[in-house]
Amino acid sequence: MMFRYEDLSDEQFETLIILLCRHLLGTSVKRFAKGPDGGRDAKFVGTAELHPSKAAPWIGTTVVQAKHTNGYNKHFSEKDFFSAGSTNTVLGEEVPRIRKLRDAGQVDHYMLFANRRLAGKADELITAHISKECNLPEASIYLCGIEQLELWLKEFPRVAELADLDPVDSPLIVSPDELALVVQAFASHDAAISEVLDAPPGERTTYEQKNQLNNMTPEYAKELRKRYLKDTAQIRTFLAAPENLQILKSYEAAVEEFQLKIIAQRKTYQNFDAVMNYLIDLLFRRDPVLRQTKHRRLTRALVFYMYWNCDIGEVADA
Repeated sequence: MMFRYEDLSDEQFETLIILLCRHLLGTSVKRFAKGPDGGRDAKFVGTAELHPSKAAPWIGTTVVQAKHTNGYNKHFSEKDFFSAGSTNTVLGEEVPRIRKLRDAGQVDHYMLFANRRLAGKADELITAHISKECNLPEASIYLCGIEQLELWLKEFPRVAELADLDPVDSPLIVSPDELALVVQAFASHDAAISEVLDAPPGERTTYEQKNQLNNMTPEYAKELRKRYLKDTAQIRTFLAAPENLQILKSYEAAVEEFQLKIIAQRKTYQNFDAVMNYLIDLLFRRDPVLRQTKHRRLTRALVFYMYWNCDIGEVADA
């Protein structure tokens, strides 16, 4: 049962982990609301049912944390998650919170679940780091990656059923693969792109009308236009060149996926500013090509082009 954990929302992943911990620790695992820092913990007080084993269970207060990412094939050892000495990482931000709980006598054991791969060396390094920084015995720290999570979900199949991971409740998730091909191709031919403009689409919703239909704020629309409008002619010319037919097909595949996902998953109350920002952030998180400094601006320009060219978002009826 290999879930695509990266396609779950944070809320769905957290629910899955809480339900699993009720099997491992006990039914009294308590989930807390989000704190002011955005963190969400669960707590169990008592003698654990199964963890680390029936023969030698944890006793006392166990704090559980679930850390979810929409990124593909992520690892515990990546620098955004853990880097010794750095506070600007996922764990770097959590360690002071754990230490504060430990100093107050509010945690005896700590479990961290993440939809990342966990290698043996990373397990040792991170466990030792948390132990040292938080004054917790290493035997009272447990890190769980995708590999162990899969084993437990096979052992407790009821957990996934109870979690009710309905795709309709999933976030707006798109694949960056096709767009990454377009960005790389465009970047490598940038110097040779013609300055001759092709004719714009014959029938096209005006930018102002499109912004109203999609609930994009005037300030955001103005800023996008100022930054990226000058790029649209080059992008259009490049995609229209006969030798770039395969790149155009990749662009069209990306557009089709983006538009269908936006229609299906966009929340009714969201303005399109939020949709655009979410898409860009998601693309950067999921693809190492797109998040390279030299490609970040071009990625933003291409997503703007999709909107400007009426490929994504609502348009007026013909």
